[in-house]
Amino acid sequence: MQIPGTPLNEVDRLKKLKSYQILDTPDEDRFDDLTALAAYICGTPIALISLIDSNRQWFKSRVGLNAKETPRELAFCAHAILEPDQPLIVPNALEDNRFSSNPLVMSDPNIRFYAGTPLVTADGYALGTLCAIDTIPRVLSQKQIEALERLGRQVLTQMELRINLVKLQQNISQRQQIEEELRLGNKNLLRILQKLRQTQTQLIQAEKMSSLGHLVAGIAHEINNPINFIHGNLKHLNRSVKELLELISLYQQVYPNLDPEIQKKAEAIDLSFLIEDLPNILASMDIGTSRIQQIVISLRNFSQLDEGEKKAVNIHTGIDSTLLILQHRLEELPNRRGIEVIKKYGNLPLVDCYPGQLNQVFMNILSNAIDALEDKLFQQAKENIKPTIKIITEYLNSGYVVVRITDNGLGIPENISSHIFNPFFTTKSVGKGTGLGLSISYQIVVEKHGGVLKFATNEGEGTEFWIQIPCAKKVVEGSGQGMGDR
Repeated sequence: MQIPGTPLNEVDRLKKLKSYQILDTPDEDRFDDLTALAAYICGTPIALISLIDSNRQWFKSRVGLNAKETPRELAFCAHAILEPDQPLIVPNALEDNRFSSNPLVMSDPNIRFYAGTPLVTADGYALGTLCAIDTIPRVLSQKQIEALERLGRQVLTQMELRINLVKLQQNISQRQQIEEELRLGNKNLLRILQKLRQTQTQLIQAEKMSSLGHLVAGIAHEINNPINFIHGNLKHLNRSVKELLELISLYQQVYPNLDPEIQKKAEAIDLSFLIEDLPNILASMDIGTSRIQQIVISLRNFSQLDEGEKKAVNIHTGIDSTLLILQHRLEELPNRRGIEVIKKYGNLPLVDCYPGQLNQVFMNILSNAIDALEDKLFQQAKENIKPTIKIITEYLNSGYVVVRITDNGLGIPENISSHIFNPFFTTKSVGKGTGLGLSISYQIVVEKHGGVLKFATNEGEGTEFWIQIPCAKKVVEGSGQGMGDR
């Protein structure tokens, strides 16, 4: 038996074969069809598409043979690729010195006839053969040989199509991978952008509320000192005025006949009216200064700048302080009905929270409720509407304090309800709203306090906001001051 040599371009030939990515791949119909057609044309029981690797011949397709590969030194095809320009025809292997003692001739599969056409690439590399094999000697006609050569070229065409398809699929896979990486990158960029916008929102609102807090606290402080002085001296003034009036009364009793000049002055200043009205004036001043003191206390409560630490506070105090600041927007005006506030406060424990920030939440939601009611009153001016804001508080056994703020305004349209907590989203006219209020409120309640902020709305009928703050403490009896206030 003659051991086949190796082509002069063997190293490059093997690289070329590897580049097709076809070795050790599953059977494919397009190759099996060509193998079957070769067996049919040549009239042989066996036909193979054989690829010559470094130390084996591997069969991409086979008809009439079970083996997937054989050693290269036994391969007829290894001889065929040495002369790539023409087919190798062996009419009778027993009569050919190169193959007569070949184990594949002497034993199974008992090869006698072999006809193989080399599979040659465009750049001249013989990768293997399309061959027909029989167990008896035979001779092929020239037409059969030409047909076998044409089929061989079709095999190579299919190999080219196959590798192009593989590369295309790889390109598609790489493109999909790149697209996925870009999608993830875009998602990360959107997340970063959202975080930046959120941070920007927080900075804007923090600066805004800090400035407002300092301003309110400063005003409250400046008002507090003189009003305390006035209110504190009203008692003394009231007592002194009372004593003076008593003296005048005594003087009138002792000297009923007044000097004409004194009588003229008394009539000029309407002394009898002054005696009757002066106590009323002092009483009104006392009520007014008490009212101013309450406003100052509310301003101080609202402007608590305590973002660095939590405090245990009465939630109702924050709500009442906010309502007092908004009182001017609730009162009846010449061209607008007043807004009724119904408070139904439950028995609540002190809540460990950031009170200044929660006051911001109450301010934002109550201001929006008033806006919604004003819009409804403007749009439906001819209808008999009773604008109302209802505030209900309660303690849940699950360990939460709940504040529900409900208005009977216009409600929130369905097409924008999913956006109302987004930063900078607003439906108000330019200069009236920034779109930050509800976004900041959501961050304060949900992120800062670990609570819940949600809403339910019916367009044209009103909206209810639900503020839920964690509070594990037990309810303290009597903490529901203000229940039923209107």
